[in-house]
Amino acid sequence: MLPYKSTYIKLFPILMKKYMIEQFGKEITKNAFKKAPAIYKEMLNQVDDIGAENPMAGNVYMAFVLMAIWKASDGAIDNERYRIVVKDMITKSIARKFVAKNDLNKPDGVSISRQRMQKMKDWADEHPEYLDKTWDINFDDNLHKDGFYYHFTHCPINTYARKYGYIEILPVCCELDHLLTQANHGRLIREYTLATDGPMCDYWIVPDKIENPK
Repeated sequence: MLPYKSTYIKLFPILMKKYMIEQFGKEITKNAFKKAPAIYKEMLNQVDDIGAENPMAGNVYMAFVLMAIWKASDGAIDNERYRIVVKDMITKSIARKFVAKNDLNKPDGVSISRQRMQKMKDWADEHPEYLDKTWDINFDDNLHKDGFYYHFTHCPINTYARKYGYIEILPVCCELDHLLTQANHGRLIREYTLATDGPMCDYWIVPDKIENPK
């Protein structure tokens, strides 16, 4: 389990409300937002313990809010329109100011992002008790000339989604990877995700001003 934190379950509905109503109407939105917090708490009680101080834990908290709202709608939220809601929340709401932490086109932009992920890998390496629960981040700095690359073959969100019946909605959550990269003036190039039965989730992140990355 992970400790309950109310930040995301309170913030996301505020950021999503306008776009949820546009896609699903007021009644569905109201009911989903009302039921979601209880589902969210249950999900955090069920998920594998990846360490409360795990710097990747925020990924679980964010994804679980989206999954809980979807579940709370009792089938009224379809993936395609929900995908639009998530995109609009990240690209049109005030959220963009908070997720745009770096400009990958700046001279040190790529190295800043690379170092951020390295810190997450270092934490996992320093806490072997969570080795089989958390993300196994693997870098390959020789694979590409531009940007940086890493992948993982284990994701606790994917594990949870498959065990508790959320795998249908997980690909929508995974698109946050693209949206957050775009907010930082980058592009995520990937072939696989675990959510779509791939062997890994791969991340090749490049500045968006590079037209033909190598």
